[in-house]
Amino acid sequence: MTDAPGSDLPAEDAGARTLPPWWVLLLVALAIAGLAFAIGRFTTFDIVASTPADDSAEAGFARDMQVHHAQAVDMAMTIYAKTDDEQLSALAYDIATGQSAQRGEMYDWLVRWGLPQYGTPMTWMEGSSDGGHAHGAAATDDEPMTDAEMREAMGMASDAELAELRAASGRDAECRFLSLMIRHHEGAIPMVDAVVELGSDERTLAVAENMKKGQTFEIEAMTSMQTRFGCSG
Repeated sequence: MTDAPGSDLPAEDAGARTLPPWWVLLLVALAIAGLAFAIGRFTTFDIVASTPADDSAEAGFARDMQVHHAQAVDMAMTIYAKTDDEQLSALAYDIATGQSAQRGEMYDWLVRWGLPQYGTPMTWMEGSSDGGHAHGAAATDDEPMTDAEMREAMGMASDAELAELRAASGRDAECRFLSLMIRHHEGAIPMVDAVVELGSDERTLAVAENMKKGQTFEIEAMTSMQTRFGCSG
């Protein structure tokens, strides 16, 4: 029997070239499976590696800054209801709404990271260049900070100062607010610097850096208002 016209191969060889051998199909299947496994391993590793741990700077920052922001929102809402000054009213509104939104985001970080919302305040800062800030108000480094000492180290107002702000009115209330909020913002800066130095989560670092820019601008605006209002101290 002769070969088909125009073909240099026997009929059975031509048929063999039509479909790949079974072992080629097996190699292709194994290669696809191996690629999928490698992608899965890489993705899983990336997620685990990028999720902050319970003792991380990111987790500590998210917890402590939520507490810090809560007081700022409270003070801002207090003066917003008292002042007739348009510039101060707008600033108070921006602080209340902006820091409320940031609190919500930081709460969500901890939920997504599978971490508790509460921890030992400020211990996460100990490894930073400004680690002394975390113990600055404590009697000794061997004793945990009290709530009052923690507030002082974070630039927060005491319960007595908050009561005085609520009881004040007119220019007295405005000047009290400006003094307390400037100190409050200044207390946040070392916390921001610490998480930028120690942290690695990109979203946390971006929020922290924007927070520092915003609060630095607000400190300048409030200092200018103090001069305009004739506030003392």
